[in-house]
Amino acid sequence: MPELDLSKIKQVPLKETEFIKEKTDKVQIVLHHTAGNSSGVNTFNAWNNDSRGRIATCVCISGKGKSSNTYDGQIVQGFSSRYWAYHLGLKNDVFRAFGLPYKSIDKISIGVEICNWGSLEKRGDKFYNYVNREVAKDEVCELEAPFKGKKYFHAYTDAQIESTRQLLIYWNKVYGIPLTYKNYNLWDLSKDALSGEAGVYTHNSYRKDKNDISPQPKMIEMLQSL
Repeated sequence: MPELDLSKIKQVPLKETEFIKEKTDKVQIVLHHTAGNSSGVNTFNAWNNDSRGRIATCVCISGKGKSSNTYDGQIVQGFSSRYWAYHLGLKNDVFRAFGLPYKSIDKISIGVEICNWGSLEKRGDKFYNYVNREVAKDEVCELEAPFKGKKYFHAYTDAQIESTRQLLIYWNKVYGIPLTYKNYNLWDLSKDALSGEAGVYTHNSYRKDKNDISPQPKMIEMLQSL
């Protein structure tokens, strides 16, 4: 299977006011989805012009859409994975619930955003995202069982899943982050994740109010194959 071609990563540098230019040891990779449109370039441009502060991930994976500034599966990078930004929104009460001291996981983790609308609502025979835009039927993933109360999700594309695979393998080689699939760590709050144990996680691992990424069969199959 192909390895990551660093020359194909599109650079959209974030301003230094949008991330922390501090090299830190990396032990975790956290998968997110944007709940937004298909362009990783647009995502970074928005972060560069918002007032939220240093909230970002180092890479974003574009999806299938009409944008001419990127393409399906393209990895877009805003800053080096050796640096960091806030991407988890950690809550003290979650650590307390597990009997753990608060830990700044953002510093030791690499965040990946996948451009994707997230959960969808079915009305009749059509599907809509949370901003009331219709999503084509061939871009819908219906789960066998509801996940956090939702059964329909915007599907991660094959190209996005492949780019995710290549990134995970690359960072395993660079940082030694283990890629072993542990189902109980990815789809609900995870004591391992919150304690800073090395591995691959999702935003669900740290926040009960999040559903990114969603447990779509093709994504799970890829993660299990690593």
